[in-house]
Order: sequence, then structure tokens, then C-alpha cells
Amino acid sequence: MTKTALLNFDKIQTIINCSKSEFRNTLSEVESKKILSHVGISAPTIEIAYSEMEALELSKEINFPVVLKIVSPQITHKSDAKCVMINLKDEVAVKQAYRQIILNAKQYNSDADITGVSVQPHLQSGMEVIVGMKRDSIFGPVILFGLGGIFVEIIKDFSLRVLPLSDIDIEEMVKEIKGYPMLKGFRGENKKDISAIQTIIKKIAHLSNEFQEIKEIDLNPIFLYKDNRGASVVDARIIIE
Repeated sequence: MTKTALLNFDKIQTIINCSKSEFRNTLSEVESKKILSHVGISAPTIEIAYSEMEALELSKEINFPVVLKIVSPQITHKSDAKCVMINLKDEVAVKQAYRQIILNAKQYNSDADITGVSVQPHLQSGMEVIVGMKRDSIFGPVILFGLGGIFVEIIKDFSLRVLPLSDIDIEEMVKEIKGYPMLKGFRGENKKDISAIQTIIKKIAHLSNEFQEIKEIDLNPIFLYKDNRGASVVDARIIIE
């Protein structure tokens, strides 16, 4: 895989270099999702509001319902800090959510630098899966796939592979998890778009191979929809060296 095989290689490098220049090793969700878009992985439009009024204007542009999340280098687990508000259907809800998120962030970490609040569309729910990467000092990039959301921590149903990955490796990786019957359509449930998640795994492997300074990637959850309906990354975090 050559550098030219990745879309917008220079734009990805610019995002990484910006983080380095600010001495940050954790990219914001906004930065992480921009990188994903540059490799052709679907993620919702996301913008940063620096004030309550700006959050309102962005919500109108994106169209209700929307999701608001804190943007802070010190608050990476936003749900734990109660800094995620979903399914906000009107201006009143956005105003209240913005104020509550800022308050919760300050209570969670009084020393946190609060950049702003991200605004993005509220997505239709899908089956939650996770794709991740962690760079091992000996084996290099190790790719993870499994059930997402809280299930990855509670059930720990996931599979691992070391690069390079062939298409057959990716197929086996998906089939290996205990929850695979759920992807195939269990007891009348719709079959999920397995090819969409295989494509995401492949693109994350390419991204990890090309950018050695990327230390970790965490896409959790990814909403996986029924067959031929694709997938969308709900939350994303990229850590660099």
C-alpha cells in the first residue's frame, strides 16, 4: 500500500501535525472524524460551537434532532463525565444541553481546558460494533473488531489480528466473534451490512500502516445497519505518539 492509495494523505498529516504543534497526543473527536472522512469512512457531519448561540445556529443548519458533546483534551470519556446529550429536538433543548454540558465538564474536571461543544446530527440507531487499533512495540498495529458500546468491556466479545490483513483475514475476523449470528440475522432480525464493516476494518488497517505516528484508534460505537444500508461511526478517538 502506497501513500497515494490513501485519500487526502496531506490533509491527514496536517491534522496530525497540528496536534503535535500543540503538544496534544489525543486528537479531538472532530479531528478524528475528519481523518476518517479523508480515508472514506462514513461519520456524521460535526462542527464545534464556541458559544450557546453558535450551538443553536449549528443545530439549525444541521437540522434537528442533534447531539451535543464536550470538546476538551482532558475529557476523553465524555459519557462518563455526563457531557453527551442526545436526541435534542428543538432550540430549548439545545440551550439547556449546552449549559448542562459545560457545568458537568467543570464539575468532572475543574482544570480541564474546554474548547467548546460539538454539534452533530442524531443518528438512527443500529447494531453497535467497535473497530480499533493499538500499536504494539513488537508486533506493530494490532486491529480489533467486536461488539461495541458497553459490550466490549462487559462481554469482551472481540477478535484481534496483526497487520498485514488480507480480505480473507478480515472475513475470518468478523466471523470469529461470538456475536456473529447477530450480524447474520438471528431469529428474524435483519441481516447487517457485513461488507460495510469489513471495508471499515480494511481502511483502518491501511491508515495504521501509513501513519506510524498513530498509536491508537478507537471507533466505538459504530452503528451497523441492515444489509446494503452501510455503517456510521458515532464516536471516534485517535491517539498519536
